[in-house]
Amino acid sequence: MRAVIQRVRETKLSVDGKLISEIPYGLAVYLAISIDDGEKNAELMAKKIGALRIFEDSMGKMNLSIRDVGGEALLISQFTLYGDCRHGNRPNFTQAARPEQAKPLYDLMIKLLEEQGIAVSTGIFGADMKIQQYNDGPVTIIFDC
Repeated sequence: MRAVIQRVRETKLSVDGKLISEIPYGLAVYLAISIDDGEKNAELMAKKIGALRIFEDSMGKMNLSIRDVGGEALLISQFTLYGDCRHGNRPNFTQAARPEQAKPLYDLMIKLLEEQGIAVSTGIFGADMKIQQYNDGPVTIIFDC
């Protein structure tokens, strides 16, 4: 499982010109699921996202988690994070899980984040999504588990 986690403000996601989700403050999480992933990966990823201290405290240090600041998460399915560009110019996506494997783990991630008290908004799994994102910092973390 791989995630690109970005601290954001005023982030909106639309499909076919229709607003689907928006969050005022928190994390945009682009999530990719590999063919080797299972529930344990989702549990580890959700735990890390909930505890990751990348929000500033009163001293200006990144010392607070999304839960500490009352932020929201926008969870976006993003199989292209497993694009392998080492050979040739067209990415190879053989390590990305097929939708029938990835969707249940994506849904589990939503549940696990919500169980931590994090408000979760989503895109539409497998859809062509357009995202307007206002990066805060910018702060971007890549996490593999």
